[in-house]
Amino acid sequence: MKILKRFLKIVVALLICIVIFGWLYTKYAAPTYSGELDIKNIAQKVTVYFDENGVPHINAQSQKDAYVALGYVHAQDRLWQMELMRRIAAGRLSEIFGKDLVKVDQFFGGLGIEEAAEKTIRNLDKTSQAYQLTKAYLDGVNQFLDNGKTPVEFYMVGVKKEHYTLKDIYNVFGYMAFSFAVAHKTDPLLTEIKEKLGEEYVGELIGAYKKNVTINKTHYRPKIEATFSKTVSAIVDDLPVAPFIGSNSWVLAPKKTKNDKVIFANDPHIGFSQPSVWYQNHIKTPDYEIYGFNIALMPFPLLGHNRKYAYGLTMLANDDLNFYVEEENPENALEYKTVNGFERYEIRNKTIKIKEALDTTFQVKVSRHGPIMNGLITHIIDERPIAMNWIYTQLPNQLLDVSYGISHSTSIETFQSAVAKIHAPGLNVMYGDAKDNIAWFSSAQLYELRDSVSSKTYLDGASGKDEIIAYLPFEENPKAVNPPWNYVYSANNQPDSVRGKLYPGYYQPQDRAKRIVNLLAPKNDFTKTDVASMMYDVTSATVPEIIQNLLFHIEVSKLSVSGRKAYSILEKWDGTYLKSSIGATLYNRFLYAFLNATYKDELGGSFDLFINSQLQDQVLFNQIKNKYSVWWDNIDTDDNRESRQEIIQEAFENTIGFLQNQLGENIENWFWERVISVEHEHAIGKAGGVLRTLFNVGPFETVGGNEVINNQIFDLDSTGVYKVKAGPSTRRVIDFSDIENSLSIIPTGQSGNVFSNYYKDQAQKFLNGEFVKMKLNQQEIEQSKNVLILIPEN
Repeated sequence: MKILKRFLKIVVALLICIVIFGWLYTKYAAPTYSGELDIKNIAQKVTVYFDENGVPHINAQSQKDAYVALGYVHAQDRLWQMELMRRIAAGRLSEIFGKDLVKVDQFFGGLGIEEAAEKTIRNLDKTSQAYQLTKAYLDGVNQFLDNGKTPVEFYMVGVKKEHYTLKDIYNVFGYMAFSFAVAHKTDPLLTEIKEKLGEEYVGELIGAYKKNVTINKTHYRPKIEATFSKTVSAIVDDLPVAPFIGSNSWVLAPKKTKNDKVIFANDPHIGFSQPSVWYQNHIKTPDYEIYGFNIALMPFPLLGHNRKYAYGLTMLANDDLNFYVEEENPENALEYKTVNGFERYEIRNKTIKIKEALDTTFQVKVSRHGPIMNGLITHIIDERPIAMNWIYTQLPNQLLDVSYGISHSTSIETFQSAVAKIHAPGLNVMYGDAKDNIAWFSSAQLYELRDSVSSKTYLDGASGKDEIIAYLPFEENPKAVNPPWNYVYSANNQPDSVRGKLYPGYYQPQDRAKRIVNLLAPKNDFTKTDVASMMYDVTSATVPEIIQNLLFHIEVSKLSVSGRKAYSILEKWDGTYLKSSIGATLYNRFLYAFLNATYKDELGGSFDLFINSQLQDQVLFNQIKNKYSVWWDNIDTDDNRESRQEIIQEAFENTIGFLQNQLGENIENWFWERVISVEHEHAIGKAGGVLRTLFNVGPFETVGGNEVINNQIFDLDSTGVYKVKAGPSTRRVIDFSDIENSLSIIPTGQSGNVFSNYYKDQAQKFLNGEFVKMKLNQQEIEQSKNVLILIPEN
């Protein structure tokens, strides 16, 4: 008995020691938000005030000192995120996560992002302010790497510390540019539909882009495999950081606001993850001030404002990535055909280091159009060499100057000069200022192909007929500066004409754009509160009409009692995605069943890819109205040719049966909140169990749905459960009549350090549609409880 008691005492003592050690470690490993630190390479003392949301307000006597400080505090909150971001484009994830990510590394390592970065860096002006401040920022990051507290994730996966360089910054630019692109998921799928099913099938899909759009105004039939598109989609889904997806923004001129000053709003849509993408910071020196939102390893903010102007962005979704079919020399596989005869491929030899395994090597063949994708994506069925021609790697890269320029502008003219340098990714850049100017610029290197060729299917690489004819000057890009309708907006929708025709791209359907215009156009007394409420709007502008078009083809007399009740609820639903909505639950399952009955027989294993693409979003409205569509017929039923009405009737009846099994017989309990949720996943939290509880944020119930202003982006699939994967990465409202009380919110928290008090402190506020203040008032800032003073090291 005594031995047992002694043993229990020892166990209890050990447990107490473990708890105490764990508690002490959480205190040690948390970021340092107060006190004094010696820092190299600053000329004078820098004071950093951390407000109640963990945002650093950096007060320095020079911009160089401020950017050293920014690098340091950014790293102490987001070093793990920086480490992941720099590894993606370089193909170095396998070093820390093992063999499961070799395919991801092989794909990104072969795209040419690193080679383009090296070329750009060689040609940089080393005397420019942009370069000097970037080096100062990297110095701060590396000082924290050397002297700061190592994030717990580094220990868990065994990261070997390496200094960060300019090349890492350009690799982040490259990843951002790639994640904005859509063609890699769509063009191979459309090409296969064209080649296997015929022009009629693909024509109906491509033709949808010219109909039902809200335009941003300027002043044997084989089934489809689509291995290429599916593999790229899977690669992006496997990434441990968030992809860039879409966005909303609108800027109101003084005549549209109650206080007669510009109001600016922006909420970029990015994949949800933990930490969230943006790091807020406020820099103030005697000659400069900016309140910015920075991506990991980017010294200059892509979103920002000060007392003079505000700017933000959305994805333009122009087509900046094309695929060319090369023709190889039958006598020499290292050569390919051009109009000038056969040329040799450039050969790039690449090595992937793999955690706990031997290194692996691969070879990339590069034509004048770009890397041959067959070797980078496994299991491509197509034997033809397919080259990826990407504007980002093909043309000179000035994105460092762009990000510096937009964050250091002194007028709308200097701002426009900066955004004119953007080549890729294509961005809608939004602008508003204290002098009552508003503007929208579609910023990208647009180009022209011959009239008869579509860039949405594979192009001919050998003949020379499908080459880019001309690059267009920025002056011809769609834009609106101080338009007479007194507002500008962007929701990734179709921009106005370029050279007399709509510019091709992968634009989102008109849903959000139409809703924004419907809310903005009739009202002329907007306040900051009105705009903030509008950003949380969850009503679809198009779903009610889509529903009515679908219900029109249902024979109600053939429905069960439950079916008729569901029909009545759906008929009356106004498209508002509240937690208590039954219509939202019905509609999204009905939509899946409709798409399944219409497309799955032809698309086979590519069906899930197609229905969750913007291509399907664009096609939906016209598909329902097209009585004679080739897609109605089920190619698996040889003895019957299905009609539109049969497809829709069957889909609705299947919807009711499915939801009864999933949610019970009582339709009154089919609330939207029962089937939708959001969770912000950490790269390590994805492992589940205790790690999920520690690192992930959520899951939560939420409001909203696909393509409403409060865009909650989820995939449709057979489960009937909707896990939100992306949405507003921040919501910002800047009111130039009350600039010191401008508003923002981010999905989780300012810090990526799990032991920080700011790791997830904004999560519930974000879900509730609340905001916090973006402080500019110096007196208010100096009342912060946490003050970190950086002292020049002797």
